[in-house]
Amino acid sequence: MSEIKIPELAESITEGTISEWLVKKGDKVEKGDPIVELETDKVNVEVNTDYTGVITEILHEEGDDVEVGDVIAKVDENGEAGGSDSGEGEKEAPAESEDTGKKREGVSEPVKDDKQAQEEKQDDVSSDSSQDVIASPAARKRARELGIDLSEVQARDPLGRIRPEDVDSAAKGASVQKTSKPAKKEEPKQSEDTEFEKPVERIKMSRRRQTIANRLVDVQQEAAMLTTFNEVDMSAIMKLRNERKEDFKEKHGVKLGFMSFFTKAVIGALKDFPLLNAEIQGKEIIKKNFYDIGIAVSTDEGLVVPVVRDADKLDFAGVEKEIGELSKKAVNKELSLKDLQGGTFTITNGGTFGSMLSTPILNAPQVGILGMHNIQKRPVVMPDDSIEVRPMMYLAVSYDHRIVDGKEAVQFLVRIKELLEDPYDLLLEG
Repeated sequence: MSEIKIPELAESITEGTISEWLVKKGDKVEKGDPIVELETDKVNVEVNTDYTGVITEILHEEGDDVEVGDVIAKVDENGEAGGSDSGEGEKEAPAESEDTGKKREGVSEPVKDDKQAQEEKQDDVSSDSSQDVIASPAARKRARELGIDLSEVQARDPLGRIRPEDVDSAAKGASVQKTSKPAKKEEPKQSEDTEFEKPVERIKMSRRRQTIANRLVDVQQEAAMLTTFNEVDMSAIMKLRNERKEDFKEKHGVKLGFMSFFTKAVIGALKDFPLLNAEIQGKEIIKKNFYDIGIAVSTDEGLVVPVVRDADKLDFAGVEKEIGELSKKAVNKELSLKDLQGGTFTITNGGTFGSMLSTPILNAPQVGILGMHNIQKRPVVMPDDSIEVRPMMYLAVSYDHRIVDGKEAVQFLVRIKELLEDPYDLLLEG
């Protein structure tokens, strides 16, 4: 019998959550076949088997947390598909023959009274009814641990699906009933298990969402984060895009979007203000002389930040292609760890969802992030005191004040504004 263990995934990943089993007990597998999908902090990965044989035992269910080195399944390299149940039956056969032999020798078994027989019958019925109950794998595991019959658990889910917290509530109720003396009345405590009088839905946070939540809190606790704002006139960029978009797409096979302009403007400003392209390690400031720009992408499972490597060495078409490919991989859950690791500065575009103004949170250990927002036509006073309607966008730069002073942050954002409002120079420099 061989054991399938969680392998080393990456240097920064030591645990994960079983998202989906791709095989079941009794299935035949070949060496290298994926058997389970594991959700980690960054991406979902498939765990492959190192053996050819039959799955005889699955030790962890969907929703269970596992660590590197944990045994999650067992494989019989000499077994045949679907033969695991029959093998267990053969092991039980000697016990039956032994009982039969005792009877033949005249050894009588203790006669069960009617009450005992009735209790065993009820246990069998409750066991069968538990299998018909709609419950999550985690709830079934919790019920086994607490010895709770799922058929007696009250589901709070409107659809009738039993969840782990329902099992816990049933266990608490059972313990209260067993107590002979009434417990002292205590003041209700505010906790994660707060009961609600009106219908609610409890949803377990995915591992990725937990990681996002923890990191955002850590950033706000550890970094001296401040934000500075400015606005940019998008007239020149929109005019240039309208003039060149058809030729650009025909030549490069990709649309000329806004992100390439902003990526190039950020790189130009980072070269002038290199501390925003740095990070803190202990008592040292690490200035990075390369430009791996993270582009925040929203997915159904949360925000991810794939990285455009050496963006300063790419032309506008190269940046657009790279961003397009990374965004597609993010939506299709095909990002690798390499796509997400590193990054020297991040750009996030809340304007795609209609945001007018927001404060982006740093993507640690980076010390700077640019927030883009919605383009809105507004009256603008021109240098000659005339008023014109222009397409304007608010920009926000959040920075770590521990190494970036306010003067540098403001000048950095002004430099981005200047480059965006004169995109022809940006094209030449890019």
